[in-house]
Amino acid sequence: MLPGKTPLEAMEMLRAGAILVDVRERDEIAAAAYDVEALLILPLSEAQDRLDEIPRDRPIVWACRSGRRSRQIGEALWAQGFDNAVNLEGGIIEWARQGLPVVLHGERQPTGRGAAGGA
Repeated sequence: MLPGKTPLEAMEMLRAGAILVDVRERDEIAAAAYDVEALLILPLSEAQDRLDEIPRDRPIVWACRSGRRSRQIGEALWAQGFDNAVNLEGGIIEWARQGLPVVLHGERQPTGRGAAGGA
């Protein structure tokens, strides 16, 4: 079963080399995006055709708006070998609420927590 992580725990994973895979659709991402360097945008509508883009050599943080869609794809792919992964509980809603870096409508938002690096 796919474990869940809080936004702060997920940020620590990103700082340690994980990649955030955002499964929201492109219009959702245009409105509010995770502001992290290690990021793969993989909308659910495109996921089946793009599975080869998901790295298998580093931890994955599955993410979406609220944590539901990311849990859905994360659990489905767990059985296909993507088992070095976690679900971001609360999605970008909770991520932003915790003051972690986001881009809203193309503009970076101020935060005191800093962006996650490491690609």
